[in-house]
Amino acid sequence: MIKRIRLILFGVVVIACVVPILFIAARPAAAQSSSSSAKKKKKTVSTKVAGKSKGKSKGKGAAKPKGQAAPSADRIKEIQTALQKDGSYDGAPTGKWDPATTDAMRKYQEKIGVNPSGKIDAVSLNKLGLGSDTAGKGAPVPAATSSTAPAPASKQPTSASPTTE
Repeated sequence: MIKRIRLILFGVVVIACVVPILFIAARPAAAQSSSSSAKKKKKTVSTKVAGKSKGKSKGKGAAKPKGQAAPSADRIKEIQTALQKDGSYDGAPTGKWDPATTDAMRKYQEKIGVNPSGKIDAVSLNKLGLGSDTAGKGAPVPAATSSTAPAPASKQPTSASPTTE
């Protein structure tokens, strides 16, 4: 009888320990924040309309757009100046990516032997002298170290027949 009571108490203790863990794991990640950070965060108001939820966030601002940002006017002027020095772009650099700039980039890309899309790419910028040293190249390859494994030692000739001395 005592064993049975101990077993039941052990089961109750295990359940009492596991239930809060399961409860926390079942909650959404946003609801798992601590109480101090919950006070700092702004609340999200959500409403359900025909099975769909519409969330209205009172956050800092709009979400950060994905993808690469458009080049600035100064960067476009740099590209236009480089294309002008090459002879692909006619006219003064304006800082606007207009059809004349697209045509000049397309001419330059044909000249260097890449896909003539007329769009800014890493290879074209590198050839113009405006890109980075690593843009458009593969992943770095680790340099060979001098502490390589030693070559296997040459085997001493062993003969199956006994030698006479």
